[in-house]
Amino acid sequence: MKHTLLAVTFTALALLVAGVAAAADNATIDKEVKTALSTLYGKEPGAKALGEKAKAILIFPTVRKAGFVIGGQYGEGALLKKGKTAGYYTTTALSVGFEAGAQSFGYALFFMTDEALSKFEKADGFEIGAEANVVFVDSGAAAGAGTTTATAPVYGFVYGQKGLMAGVSLQGTKVTKKEPEAK
Repeated sequence: MKHTLLAVTFTALALLVAGVAAAADNATIDKEVKTALSTLYGKEPGAKALGEKAKAILIFPTVRKAGFVIGGQYGEGALLKKGKTAGYYTTTALSVGFEAGAQSFGYALFFMTDEALSKFEKADGFEIGAEANVVFVDSGAAAGAGTTTATAPVYGFVYGQKGLMAGVSLQGTKVTKKEPEAK
């Protein structure tokens, strides 16, 4: 049993590394971001209400996470301003602790103030839980996060969890702007 779990974990880590090596092109990211945001809005009416008031939305359609004691995660996404792509980003994290398995999920950050958005755009890397004061909204509770109750500078939604790990923690997750594609 122990050897099977170890083999599955190393296979999952290998797939995670392979996903990092095969970075998506911007057109693919744009398509995935549009689909993910539409799905999120369909499942979380509060997200749609926040999206209508947000200065920008940073969305990572698919983040892959795998680990066995030492874990990692990686995903690519885009920052949307008024529905248009304003930049491409990666999200990464490393963790050490009691964990085993693999999963995928997506997440979106809604920047509600010009100050929060400016701080994000000027930062050389952005760490959730350190520089960012992000309020994560529980699934289902988002219905009450309408336009009159939105007071946090940044709201976050995690959605679409699939896999063999329990829960998602974004504490210590680093968001970095991608280099422009070569033309």
